[in-house]
Amino acid sequence: MKTLIIVIHPTIKESVINKRWVAEFEKYPERYEVHQLYEKYPDEKLDVLAEQRLIEKYDKIVFQFPLYWFNCPPLFKKWLDEVLSYGWAYGKSSGYKMAGKKIALAISVGVDEQEYSQNGKYKYTLDQLTSPFEITFDYVKATYRPLFAFYGIERNASDEWIEQSVPLYLEFLKQL
Repeated sequence: MKTLIIVIHPTIKESVINKRWVAEFEKYPERYEVHQLYEKYPDEKLDVLAEQRLIEKYDKIVFQFPLYWFNCPPLFKKWLDEVLSYGWAYGKSSGYKMAGKKIALAISVGVDEQEYSQNGKYKYTLDQLTSPFEITFDYVKATYRPLFAFYGIERNASDEWIEQSVPLYLEFLKQL
């Protein structure tokens, strides 16, 4: 079964790594469905029912985004608030439409990984910073999987560095 990759990048055309990842997934339409929220909803007005129907079709879903201020881009937060609604994602016996679905995050990070540690510049790991996502997906009975992160984009945005990320991400998806 295909994996749904929901890309949440407000400036994907200027992106170096997220744009490269999307290009790679588009080579394998039999394996990956790419859904770009900012392209689909430039006005940020979500079609909640369409989003819910899309989610219902897949057992594996990855949310791909750049780390913004130690969090996600704003459209992802809006997506969570609106799409994970009472009666669909939780709260009624007919809800829990995400139950059992494998959910993961794939995050591009500007700085090096050691900066995200107890002794690093930012004092917290990326796992700690993303724990609200884990709690959210646990709440709707989805199976939250460990995240994929590729660090150091600000330091090294060379083509070679970016290309190194592609097989790592593909392997991560295979293990999902």
